[in-house]
Amino acid sequence: MNPRVVDVKPENDYMLRLYFTNGEVRRFDVKPYLEFEVFRALKDNTIFQTVTPYLDSVQWANEADLCPDTLYLDSVPVTAW
Repeated sequence: MNPRVVDVKPENDYMLRLYFTNGEVRRFDVKPYLEFEVFRALKDNTIFQTVTPYLDSVQWANEADLCPDTLYLDSVPVTAW
């Protein structure tokens, strides 16, 4: 099982800084998801900023969420940036 999200911070340009149960800090790019209907509302920065940790993953105020495995596998370590 992949590590799970314990905290999240929204960053500029639709990026998330994710903190995982294994101590890793990684960045996840939400931009590729913004054209999917469930994520379109996140184009509004006010809504994007509402992201919070939720059930080992993340969720926004509009109830959009992402799979915790996707968040881990498709993110990159902060040190790589």
